[in-house]
Amino acid sequence: MQIFRRSDTSPLAEWWRTVDKGLIAAALILLGAGLVLSLAAGPAAASRIGYDDPFYFVYRQAIFAIAAAVVLIASSLLDAVWARRVCAILFLICFLMMATLLLVGHEAKGATRWLRIGGTTFQPSEVIKPALIVLSAWLLAQRDKFPEGPWAPVAFAFYAVTVGLLLLQPDVGQAALLTAGFIIVFFIAGLPWLWAGAFVVGGAGLGWGLYTLLPHVRQRVNSFLYPTEYDTYQIDKAREAIERGGMFGVGPGEGAVKRVLPDAHTDFIYSVAGEEFGLILCVLLLLLFAVISVKGVVAASKQSDIYQRAAGVGLYSLFGLQAVINMSVNLSLIPPKGMTLPLVSSGGSSLLGTALTLGLALALTRKQPESSLSHLRHV
Repeated sequence: MQIFRRSDTSPLAEWWRTVDKGLIAAALILLGAGLVLSLAAGPAAASRIGYDDPFYFVYRQAIFAIAAAVVLIASSLLDAVWARRVCAILFLICFLMMATLLLVGHEAKGATRWLRIGGTTFQPSEVIKPALIVLSAWLLAQRDKFPEGPWAPVAFAFYAVTVGLLLLQPDVGQAALLTAGFIIVFFIAGLPWLWAGAFVVGGAGLGWGLYTLLPHVRQRVNSFLYPTEYDTYQIDKAREAIERGGMFGVGPGEGAVKRVLPDAHTDFIYSVAGEEFGLILCVLLLLLFAVISVKGVVAASKQSDIYQRAAGVGLYSLFGLQAVINMSVNLSLIPPKGMTLPLVSSGGSSLLGTALTLGLALALTRKQPESSLSHLRHV
């Protein structure tokens, strides 16, 4: 069905003709799956935490899912220039927030990652990730136009101070994810071998330092390597839920492990899906994440503009890597990271940050009309 006439040259009509509608549909399906799973895990989580309304997390998920859909569509309407400008503004705002929360942030589970805003909390690191990826890609792309400029050191400085603030919270998982995304952007934009060696050496040294200095990092790694010597309750219960679900699951609302599994509605929502809906839903979720990530990376790699190519690949990789990390933790394949399943887990900041990530990626990989490409070359 043709929604817009071919003669319609309005921005909305141009967006509809150039955006990847299949990826938008896949993202909306994931948001829908998150709503269904919030019905499964939300009441048990609300009861365990002590909320009077058993559907507290269900209503919250619905509100943020709608907001995430709006953010996804709105950010995908941006052109490459405005995507960079918006990300520069968001980076500055979120950086100041991350610096502020070290002084007045809301602490939970030994980490200070959230700012209280009204009656809710906001995690600025979820938004600064895609902003940094786009900003870094643009800075590195300037090396072709202005080779004498210190573009790589400036991009690395932005990355370093952001990771520094993440580690001070501390949030090692997000720092590792952002590092992977930044390295991918650096590689796509043309990573010199000297920088590659520095990343390898620096990453190994930082990893060892975090393992040595941070007890919770050491405990998580050791509990994965030596599970019989440490408390692995969460991971054991998550694996038990998936095993209990089998191929077709025990049925919607019939899961038992979610009632005793901490963070079942957030970090371990994949286990709830496995118990109640079985291996079939787990595989379908995996395929959706794979389709979005792989198709997105392929589309981004075909972009002629270095900035759009590096930013697009980095954003889609960020999305895919977070999904892989979350599912791997639920399946006991890697140490626990405390990371949500994109677009599915409960969490307002995570939903909005992931929607922004995908929206920006869609914007930067749209099929640009020749007139737009000509304009971009002169900006």
